[in-house]
Amino acid sequence: MVEIVGVGFRKSGKTYYFDPEGKKYHRGDKVIVETARGMELGRILIENKMIKQEDLVAELKPIERRATEKDLEAYHENLSRREEALKACTEKIAKHNLDMKLIDVEFMIDGSKIVFYFSSDGRVDFRELAKDLAGTFRNRIELRQIGVRDEAKMLGGIGICGRPLCCSKWLHEFQPVSIKRAKQQNLSLNPTKISGTCGRLMCCLNFEDKTYRELRKGMPNDNERVDTPDGPAKVISVDYFNGKINTRGIEIDPETGEEVFDHKIKTFSKEEIKRKKLKGQKEESLDADETIEEDIRELEALMRDF
Repeated sequence: MVEIVGVGFRKSGKTYYFDPEGKKYHRGDKVIVETARGMELGRILIENKMIKQEDLVAELKPIERRATEKDLEAYHENLSRREEALKACTEKIAKHNLDMKLIDVEFMIDGSKIVFYFSSDGRVDFRELAKDLAGTFRNRIELRQIGVRDEAKMLGGIGICGRPLCCSKWLHEFQPVSIKRAKQQNLSLNPTKISGTCGRLMCCLNFEDKTYRELRKGMPNDNERVDTPDGPAKVISVDYFNGKINTRGIEIDPETGEEVFDHKIKTFSKEEIKRKKLKGQKEESLDADETIEEDIRELEALMRDF
């Protein structure tokens, strides 16, 4: 077992483990730590606790010190310089005619480096821009390209739910989002309706996935043929939350021998439904994950165009 504290840097950013070296820290305490970017001001998010050695993904670095009044003054001074730095960098990006969008700027607490965050659709040769910025700020410059999801996290905004973006409020790490989630939740496979502000699939598709997986057990898919207490039928729609299946009965026309669908919709519980392959019907898998592969391929093509 090893003792750690969790330190965060940006709002809703990832939490990193550090060695408290026997000192007691409380949630909200400001500390100075060394990261891959340099010396930074962070805040304690996880108080002293013991974890297993195997849970560590990297060697623990010690906390340098508690933040002093001088450190806090330097931090606030850096914040006051932010707008000026953004404006200067934006002007120089236009001057060098670079295809990049400036997102944010960050000053290291010890003044050793300034980091500019930007997004772009492709690779950008920013060497001349870096030299120009270094001459302007008389400091070491780092230009870091970020993805559209990180851009949304930094800038924030309002989602289609009417609430602030999860990634900018509390979501510390991004998780892969599969198109299967949308299909399993019976959502419209319209890219504009299942994409977030960043243009990628909404992170919230992951949140209820486990619940939908449980609700889908034993339930048929739309357009599937099933046996009901009233005879064979076709599934029109499925209400996962209430465990109900809406169907239209199937009969064979004695004159033509063709299938005829009843106009009346009948509702059954999943216990009353027997999933069955009927004559002339291509066998459908009872595994929902396998039945949606074709839809997924079609939606992936739409997302690429979108």
